[in-house]
Amino acid sequence: MLKSVRNKIKTESVDRSGLFASLYIIACANGLTARIVKSIHSRGWFDATVGNFDVSIIVWVACFVGVSLVLSERAGKIQKADLVLSAALLLLIALPIGATSWLAVAILSLYILFLGRPADSLRRGAIVLLAVTIPMFWSRVVFNLFARYILEIDAIFVRWVLGTERTGNLVEFVDHSGSLAILPSCSSLANVSLALLCWATVSQFARHKWRSQDILWCLLACFSVFAVNVLRVSLMGVSGSFYLMLHSPPVEVLLSIIMLGLVVSISLAGIRHDSVIGS
Repeated sequence: MLKSVRNKIKTESVDRSGLFASLYIIACANGLTARIVKSIHSRGWFDATVGNFDVSIIVWVACFVGVSLVLSERAGKIQKADLVLSAALLLLIALPIGATSWLAVAILSLYILFLGRPADSLRRGAIVLLAVTIPMFWSRVVFNLFARYILEIDAIFVRWVLGTERTGNLVEFVDHSGSLAILPSCSSLANVSLALLCWATVSQFARHKWRSQDILWCLLACFSVFAVNVLRVSLMGVSGSFYLMLHSPPVEVLLSIIMLGLVVSISLAGIRHDSVIGS
């Protein structure tokens, strides 16, 4: 009896799913903690808590779903390449920079998808966790490289709604009392990346089979949050008083809930023909 227990523990200790899940948990926890600490320092405990520490509920759910999928199916014994990669990723995660943890998540996911010969649940979990890195890492990289152009795109649409003058990322208030500056926190890019993550999480959790129509559903989810954000910023551009009212934490939470409802509803509608939900 004791021998069989030892054999079982030994077998489970070399399971690839357990190794990959452990790496994902460490990396996600480190990346999320860095974001939480930054949010508290910049906004204070109350505003940071109300704003969910600047981490969307979609990200929290996606991390849980992704790790759960990775753990839900045994993936065989650990390979030497897995150990080499794990050591390198742990060094990357250990760096005192939150972004490197998300880079580690992306590298691990790509390794599993293209070199790891993954089982079904492991593959789906890797896709979800790779998608998590879009809003948590890649969208920020893209924004840092093309911030000027991204903010000007938002400003063009806001100017079109308000019908006032625009200079770069500045749009004149409707009451001509000043100009609204569209800052990085008001950019639609972050919301669009969350829409992509929501679609990936829902579709992979539901074992959704890829169809050409999925592109349209995904674009619809992205457009919906883009439209809501442009409308929000446009209302801010009515006057200074509107700006102060709509820039308060409670209103931001309400808008986040509206966007969440939209992307979840559209994602569920896109997979409505699938008969199997869950893993």
